[in-house]
Amino acid sequence: MAEVREAPLRILVVEDEVLIALELECLLEDLGHVSVGVAGCSADAIALGRSARPDVALVDIHLVDGPTGVEVARALAGDPRITVVFMTANAKRIPPDFAGALGVIAKPYSERAVMGILDYVAQRRAGRAPSVATLDGFHPAPDAGGGPWTGGAP
Repeated sequence: MAEVREAPLRILVVEDEVLIALELECLLEDLGHVSVGVAGCSADAIALGRSARPDVALVDIHLVDGPTGVEVARALAGDPRITVVFMTANAKRIPPDFAGALGVIAKPYSERAVMGILDYVAQRRAGRAPSVATLDGFHPAPDAGGGPWTGGAP
């Protein structure tokens, strides 16, 4: 796996499917990052986002309490220290403004897509201006250079 060149990112996983959440946590650890927790519903996700102070939140759209990932993204993205990235098979539910998220990785995701977006976020946090053009499986939000959103898969 790739080595983290910057300080490890602290990542909140917002995912209601336990096996996917565990697999993602293992991948994050393999990439040298730190999972600050997993939340399967909107209330837990927002509470964990406020208490654990993650650098990144990987947010699914459909959670235990319904398609509430958009409101989670909006709440977490309100904190400028948190970068939100949707990870979902329900990209059509993402609003045109992306609810403040940086973009979306379509499920099923690849390790390469997750590694790429986390490296991209780490570079942005370090003050660099990386290109999204080389990121596989990622569609940036319009205000992050992704162009108009039609709600389709990346």
